[in-house]
Amino acid sequence: MTPAPTDVPQRRGASHDEEQGQDRDAVISVRGLWKVFGPKADRVPKSSELCGLGRRELMERTGCTAAVRDVRFDVAPGEVFVVMGLSGSGKSTLVRCLTRLVEPTAGEVVLEGEDIRTADARRLRELRRNRFSMVFQHFGLLPHRRVVDNVAYGLEIRGMGRAERVKRALEVVELVGLAGYENSYPDQLSGGMQQRVGLARALAGDPGILFFDEPFSALDPLIRRDMQNEVIRLHREVGKTMVFITHDLSEALKLGDRILIMRDGRTVQCGTGDELVGAPADDYVREFVKDVPRADVLTLRWIMRDPRPDDALDGPELGPGVVVREATRAVLAAEKPVRVVEEGRLLGVVGDEEILAVVAGGEGGA
Repeated sequence: MTPAPTDVPQRRGASHDEEQGQDRDAVISVRGLWKVFGPKADRVPKSSELCGLGRRELMERTGCTAAVRDVRFDVAPGEVFVVMGLSGSGKSTLVRCLTRLVEPTAGEVVLEGEDIRTADARRLRELRRNRFSMVFQHFGLLPHRRVVDNVAYGLEIRGMGRAERVKRALEVVELVGLAGYENSYPDQLSGGMQQRVGLARALAGDPGILFFDEPFSALDPLIRRDMQNEVIRLHREVGKTMVFITHDLSEALKLGDRILIMRDGRTVQCGTGDELVGAPADDYVREFVKDVPRADVLTLRWIMRDPRPDDALDGPELGPGVVVREATRAVLAAEKPVRVVEEGRLLGVVGDEEILAVVAGGEGGA
């Protein structure tokens, strides 16, 4: 068959089949994760009655608050997995549970095959130094240290010699676009540049997993956009598995291979951006995504239709993962319906009517 044009972007992320098999290959597996604050917190996950109570009722009955409630998900190797929700949804508590900056009340957190809930203090330090790193909203840079020494700080804690750690730090400084600022101090840098230093510091130890806790929330919009693009570029170059926390849907859609939406500590829906927009799980998600330009998110899989008897089936081909906006020109220029083909199999067709319904703001097929 004729391959889809290379200049038409495909949706990032795992295919459906890959998603089905990700449990086996997951870098991160979370099962039945709870974080309850308050007296005798561990009784809440064990009680079916208490588990079913809302936030207010649980507080009245027990004096406890359940910030994370029975959350479960897997993150595939090299995936950018975004957790999003409004303030108080539990997303930041969740990411802190994944690194044990906050101790989970119940459940499993398996990172690269190891349940970190069983790790003692020494092992946990080793994991934080070598296996995963965090990038926070507040940069936490050491003001009396130059950029290169801030970036090398984690390597210094590991006991790496000065020459070796400076060499590595300079490599990462260049990687994040700060070459020429190695000898600057944090107060000489803009907010965006300081966050690049924080990102470089996280990358310096070459961890397998990077956790981001709303790292760009305090930045100006233009700088924030630049930093989002920087994360995308770095992911393309270094391929790290990333868990990214945000309250911003546009940021989630831009960065995430998959997105988990939280509300009141629970998972509301988890899926790719086009799945959230094309098939919201409930009114809460529907309200979240109502203003998203559908043509920028939905793929041809969502708007294709079955061929009609009078359709000519020798038109051009595109893959089901091509974004509608990027397919518009090709579909409108074609004299025949565009065939949506995957691995040699015809899934459906897309014509002018289907494309224009979405681009003009109408509902796409689901």
